[in-house]
Amino acid sequence: MIPREIFKKVRHIEIRTRNLVNDLFGGEYHSVFKGRGMTFSEVREYQPGDDIRLIDWNVTARYNAPFVKVFEEERELTVFIVYDASRSGHFGTRSQFKSEIAAEIGAVLGFSAIKNNDKVGLLIFTDDVERFVPPKKGSSHVLRVVRELIYHEPQSRGTNIEAAMSYLLRVATRRSVVFLISDYQDSEFSQTLKVANQKHDMIGIQLYDPSEQKIPDVGLVKVHDAETEETFWLDTTSSQARSQYAEMIAQRDAEFQAVCKKMKFDLIPISTDSDYVEPLMSYFRSRERRF
Repeated sequence: MIPREIFKKVRHIEIRTRNLVNDLFGGEYHSVFKGRGMTFSEVREYQPGDDIRLIDWNVTARYNAPFVKVFEEERELTVFIVYDASRSGHFGTRSQFKSEIAAEIGAVLGFSAIKNNDKVGLLIFTDDVERFVPPKKGSSHVLRVVRELIYHEPQSRGTNIEAAMSYLLRVATRRSVVFLISDYQDSEFSQTLKVANQKHDMIGIQLYDPSEQKIPDVGLVKVHDAETEETFWLDTTSSQARSQYAEMIAQRDAEFQAVCKKMKFDLIPISTDSDYVEPLMSYFRSRERRF
């Protein structure tokens, strides 16, 4: 049985995210994600200004008058939410953990998708793929996706993006829109991500907490790595130690962003100390101009 507090969380997220979708994201989502292509609809008589390349010569010959083919957009898409449930997501020094923000973002994207009659699927991973929900349509299905995002208890602590991408490539046989929500605290996954990015329309959402990038001066602290279970003491009063740590993190992020840029993998950084709405809206607007 799912605890009552989980249902309350699902209901709270549903109300908040539905309002966001209705007020903000619905139109942006539809204008950005155009569908798989154009499909034949009907033929009609030629009108001045029509593209002569669209003339249907068989129908034209039959009726002894020019007819053109009419195409319409194949609107339906399949959207996958790929969620990193590793222990590093259960961290946040502001009002929410990274995992809580991830659940809300997943809900926004899911409700935006079904508002446009798209299918939504979910893949939850840590060291390995822990849960896969095949894509379907409908509000009840998206509520199930949101419930899984909130209620899922990870079996492992680590992160293996390569395993998640390999699984996705096996189950997603048609080109899909894929939102990879993670803090990307992993290594050796760029090649598999590159392959997935070539097959699918991949968008990365990178969640981070400011204290992960710049440690404040809080004295001697005991640091625990939630994924590796390693524990060590860190003297944060040392400006040199804080500076070295910040430089290391900045270099790691710069290298990762360079890899993303090279493979043309869109990455949306979202911090726990700010609202996720503006970064998503900004991305949608810039993507619409680009395409």
